[in-house]
Amino acid sequence: MAPVAAATRWRLLLVLSAAGLGAVGAPKPPNILLLLMDDMGWGDLGVYGEPSRETPNLDQMAAEGMLFPNFYSANPLCSPSRAALLTGRLPIRSGFYTTNGHARNAYTPQEIVGGVPDEEHLLPELLKGAGYASKIVGKWHLGHRPQFHPLKHGFDEWFGSPNCHFGPYDNRARPNIPVYRDWEMVGRYYEEFPINLKTGEANLTQMYLQEALDFMKRQQAAQRPFFLYWAIDATHAPVYASRPFLGTSRRGRYGDAVREIDDSVGKIMRLLRDLRITENTFVFFTSDNGAALISAPKQGGSNGPFLCGKQTTFEGGMREPAIAWWPGKIPAGQVSHQLGSIMDLFTTSLSLAGLAPPSDRVIDGLDLLPAMLWGQLTDRPIFYYRGNTLMAVTLGQYKAHFWTWTNSWEEFRQGVDFCPGQNVSGVTTHTQEEHTKLPLIFHLGRDPGERYPLSFASPEYLDALRRVTLVVRQHQKTLVPGQPQLNMCNQAVMVWTCWADGLKVPSGTDLLEPCGHSPASPVPVTVCVWHPAPQRWVIPVSQCQKLWLHPKTHRAPSGWRSPAFQLDGPSPRAARRPARWFGGQLSTSQLPRGVQPALRSQCGVGGVGVGGVCWEDRVGH
Repeated sequence: MAPVAAATRWRLLLVLSAAGLGAVGAPKPPNILLLLMDDMGWGDLGVYGEPSRETPNLDQMAAEGMLFPNFYSANPLCSPSRAALLTGRLPIRSGFYTTNGHARNAYTPQEIVGGVPDEEHLLPELLKGAGYASKIVGKWHLGHRPQFHPLKHGFDEWFGSPNCHFGPYDNRARPNIPVYRDWEMVGRYYEEFPINLKTGEANLTQMYLQEALDFMKRQQAAQRPFFLYWAIDATHAPVYASRPFLGTSRRGRYGDAVREIDDSVGKIMRLLRDLRITENTFVFFTSDNGAALISAPKQGGSNGPFLCGKQTTFEGGMREPAIAWWPGKIPAGQVSHQLGSIMDLFTTSLSLAGLAPPSDRVIDGLDLLPAMLWGQLTDRPIFYYRGNTLMAVTLGQYKAHFWTWTNSWEEFRQGVDFCPGQNVSGVTTHTQEEHTKLPLIFHLGRDPGERYPLSFASPEYLDALRRVTLVVRQHQKTLVPGQPQLNMCNQAVMVWTCWADGLKVPSGTDLLEPCGHSPASPVPVTVCVWHPAPQRWVIPVSQCQKLWLHPKTHRAPSGWRSPAFQLDGPSPRAARRPARWFGGQLSTSQLPRGVQPALRSQCGVGGVGVGGVCWEDRVGH
């Protein structure tokens, strides 16, 4: 094996040297563009057989590059999948899972306490070692508290949101989702960034496109290699598109969103050609998990021939569309049957930059360059996790299920269906069925829809079982789960600007609750906070959320006065000005009378706790 590995490394060095990486005096390594869609299914592109054929630019990208029909997410849900992409590690290793229930999916809603741990090395952080400028455009979804901010984990720029565009909310029980430019919150979905749920109109994809184009132009002008992580969410329900695309698809509003994405990808590729950097730019297109069939057909996509969708570990939940493009390096019009994973983008990107993966931890991502450049296939397993549970594994053409489950009977009876029209007896179960002693094994080549399990007594089953068992035992023997980040929720960590009249929050200072459980003992609270000043002045609570401090000057916007605290009625005496107005720097003596401080760790981005609640002053730190 050693001579083969050495020969592979030597051939790779020759290719990368020709691209400008590794050559003496080479100006920069290849640019890297990772285009990550949200809830887009395997069957949503024309090149994958979608009958409307409404993705000409992505189809052309595949014709000029390489298609991966066997490419997988690392989880059937958004947050763990994105953590896997940026760390190169299974979510169970990085802590992106919950132990609140067996095989329970979890992500990062507004009230989540956890996020990406500091000890994880994210891709943009490592790429700095090769001189890359990096930007994330769109959805982060790895935590929204200060320590989880993308600019604290290697990114140089960010335009987008820490969460999905759910809403609108009333800014009383729950705030609308914030949108950031770097450290500064520049608005919220449904407010400064409108989304019309009735018509589906929103200009977000056009904004995200322009951010990508501007970033590439600036970095090319500076002759600096760049990493662009374009993580837009137009195909996540509620789906949206800008006015020129609404009503243009045969597939309805979801198709409108896909058409706008396809058009945007075409403009990104066109700019690469105009800048004459196509042969020094690697582009990869994929999705975070399968199409959300629960929202289909109006708000969800297609998973082609595969079973079920998002939230499940059947093929429809984790097999993704995937296209690699690098003119002059990746042979055009090729199809690779390499089993690929979203985690491979981490390792492959480091390889492109001439960097080695971290050696102090297990990296699950595979370097796909040998497969893309020379057609070399590597035998490797694909592990399907749901929460803290290994549900299945694919090895070669065989997939073994150790647990089967779609969702609970309770949810199903309420109309929540992850597998509409796809009932497979004994497979798509609404109770958690264990098969660890005799796994259900499918041959995905003959049966991609997972409808016909192999006979337990057949020699084919016994041979597949033997090989799969060895792989799983080795995996579990060396697995060290990370500290679970998605267990605890707390209303106080939501990104509030103020807490409005009538808001219900738990009493006391310990607000931590297991995610998915309703907090106890709600009490009405009204708290608004502005930069303290000697004068006493109260403005209508309805205007609270519009008042914030500039992230650099720490001053209120022009035209705003500086009121003191307001707590359930007339303003108390003005608090003394603190030395620093962020990060929990207020002391008890600086709080209004009768108000006790909350746990500092419970506060959100830039937040300070008072009386069991938090507010945000928008100061970047």
